[in-house]
Amino acid sequence: MTSKPSKKKFIVEENETIDDCLQRMSDEGYFPVRRTEQPIFKEEIRESIVEHVPCGRKIVFEGKLV
Repeated sequence: MTSKPSKKKFIVEENETIDDCLQRMSDEGYFPVRRTEQPIFKEEIRESIVEHVPCGRKIVFEGKLV
């Protein structure tokens, strides 16, 4: 019999709301203990200069087993 890890990371998917992700965590038996956000950048060339422009964010929840 395999046991679940006591901590697990859940990423909010592209077509998913935060509430959907939290519900998915709950369904798997975890509750959120930490939320982190990481910016996502894309490169744009303007006047032969490469600029990094923010285009989104990645939200990750760390869950602890109930």
